[in-house]
Amino acid sequence: MSIPQSSSRSFWQRIFVSPDEPRLRAGWRLAIQTVLFLLIMIALALPVEIVTLILRGSPSGTGFDILSSVIELLGVTVSVFVARRFLDRRSFASLGLKLEWRVLLDLLAGIVITFAMMGLIYLAMSSLGWLHFDGFAWPQASLPVVIGNFLLALFLFVMVGWNEELLGRGYQLQTLASGINLFWGVVLSSIVFGLLHLANPNATWVSAAGIFFAGLFLAYAYLRTGQLWLSMGLHLGWNLFEGTIFGFPVSGLGGFHITNITVSGPDLWTGGAFGPEAGLVVLPAIAFGVALIYLYSKLRRRSA
Repeated sequence: MSIPQSSSRSFWQRIFVSPDEPRLRAGWRLAIQTVLFLLIMIALALPVEIVTLILRGSPSGTGFDILSSVIELLGVTVSVFVARRFLDRRSFASLGLKLEWRVLLDLLAGIVITFAMMGLIYLAMSSLGWLHFDGFAWPQASLPVVIGNFLLALFLFVMVGWNEELLGRGYQLQTLASGINLFWGVVLSSIVFGLLHLANPNATWVSAAGIFFAGLFLAYAYLRTGQLWLSMGLHLGWNLFEGTIFGFPVSGLGGFHITNITVSGPDLWTGGAFGPEAGLVVLPAIAFGVALIYLYSKLRRRSA
């Protein structure tokens, strides 16, 4: 179905309808997806809040963390699916969710790459005297407790990786790119990614800038593969190694750490209470990660 030429399009068509095909403009599609996401979140979270008020308790603990993650998963996935299918008139898989044999390979590559990146940060800060190793978690907790906490952290970070990549590098980046161009799609979606993390504890404009560069890094992984799986593996691995394995704060948030450390270096470099994303130390790590993504994607294309 063709659409009218710009000279014959009405005022309302020019405002609402894409000039390329019969669907809403990118900005309207993004706005509707966002509103739908918020409505789903409210509809699912409101009963939890009501029950909490009735019981005169406060929403906290492991059960609440899991429930919150599941609610966010449903909000993001359903809103993106509906928007992609009925507003964009594209398949859900076309966002970069093609199921093939390389899915597990991309996920594993992302995890390995972020292990190398976070290991580089840990070694650099330790060699400069900015980091002190205090010990492991198991002397203070039993092995079943350590394993249980690790699996819980892994579960939560899997959820975060799916939600934030499906939304950020998936729907937001690609919808903006379809409405403007790829360059601004990457930049604007990364800006949104940084701004959303301003709500985290200990966040500053410096930390938002660091998260912005992390968004560019994750977008590069998507662009090199055309799929979201590598970005999801990177997101999962970054959070898991940063917090659970190496003991840093994860974007201002605490949690279970297998490795207990004390960071005493300058906040400008270490990121302080927010974590490495808010420090200059993250920049060489990101550059290293970009090089590894390039090498991996080059090998990936050859194998294809």
